[in-house]
Amino acid sequence: MTGPQRRIQLIGIGRALFALRGLDGTTLEEIAAAAGVSKPVIYEHFGSKEGLYTQVVEYEFRILLDSINDALSGEAKPRVQVERAALALLGYIEDRTDGFRILMRDAPPSQPEGAFSTLLSQVTKRVEHILADEFAHRGFGSADGAMYAQMLVGMVAMTGQWWQESRTPDKREVAAHLVNLAWNGLTGLQKDPELHSED
Repeated sequence: MTGPQRRIQLIGIGRALFALRGLDGTTLEEIAAAAGVSKPVIYEHFGSKEGLYTQVVEYEFRILLDSINDALSGEAKPRVQVERAALALLGYIEDRTDGFRILMRDAPPSQPEGAFSTLLSQVTKRVEHILADEFAHRGFGSADGAMYAQMLVGMVAMTGQWWQESRTPDKREVAAHLVNLAWNGLTGLQKDPELHSED
């Protein structure tokens, strides 16, 4: 096996074990045994178990971010872009469940605030930009747009976490319901909402 092939193999094995047991619950011995190599081979490629974990997280982070960025790019109405982004997240969860579990779990040293939090922050900025014209047209300020982008991305992310375990209904149906709530809720937004609960 060449060096690059070995590196890819170790990342794949690390991903599976880290998804199952987490960073602290996985040992270098387990990774080495699953790969059929000695521990020094892992040290040679990644420096440490944490180094391998960081590579796994960065690899998965890039795949998911690229997928969502692709969904949010191009010429399409904001609603269609929201649909595409929701489907991109759910598709990633469906195709790369181990990767999603890792992104939701331990923060690597390179992203102390957490990989998933970092990803959501980047996606929120994109969504805020996409919705800016829609909010401006309705008389909302940019601060309102930023707040609603957080809400929208948070709603999609939390639904994705739930769907990771349930897997029903189908991802397209889940995405349709997400967009139904988000978009039809957006159409009735009041410019100056008030709480109706008793003080």
